[in-house]
Amino acid sequence: MTQPTSYGGRPLMPAPGAPTPELLVARFRAHARRLTWSAILLVVVAGASGYFYGNLPAPFEDWMLLAAAGSIVLLLVLVPFLRWWAHVYTITTRRVLERRGVIAVKRRELVHVRGYTVQVRRGILQRIWGAGTLTLANGVDQPLRLANIPSVELVHEALVDQVEVNQILAHRDAQPLPPGTPPAPPAPPTA
Repeated sequence: MTQPTSYGGRPLMPAPGAPTPELLVARFRAHARRLTWSAILLVVVAGASGYFYGNLPAPFEDWMLLAAAGSIVLLLVLVPFLRWWAHVYTITTRRVLERRGVIAVKRRELVHVRGYTVQVRRGILQRIWGAGTLTLANGVDQPLRLANIPSVELVHEALVDQVEVNQILAHRDAQPLPPGTPPAPPAPPTA
């Protein structure tokens, strides 16, 4: 039996019957353009606080200004940033994972080997920013929606490649090995 070869920069395929390691393909978040208004608000609040500190009318005090500025920054800058930061998409060689939440973490996953359709939707602003929304549906589970993804065409290509490779490997591994073929070598130990 010949050793599997690689074409077009793809990694070598494992020998038939050998376990395939799960490798990270990509990890990303939604496009950060949704944080634009939060960043503008942070600059405005900092500028207004600096201007009005020590110059407030008689019934107001400086601590009131700082408390109001702090609460605005907390609610309208820090919370949206934490929501964006805590929503991560991960593509591995076996599955697609969606992880969201800071305190209560929710995870969803979709396995490549089962196969799924990939639908790309791009609005006008998403086209300008090079982003888009991917919907992955396998016909059984609820569709997994990857909203506002940067470089959506590249992610789409990677997902289609992973589904194709996983289905080829699953089909190949389902076939019986020819008689007289030595068993697959054991998986190397992970450190």
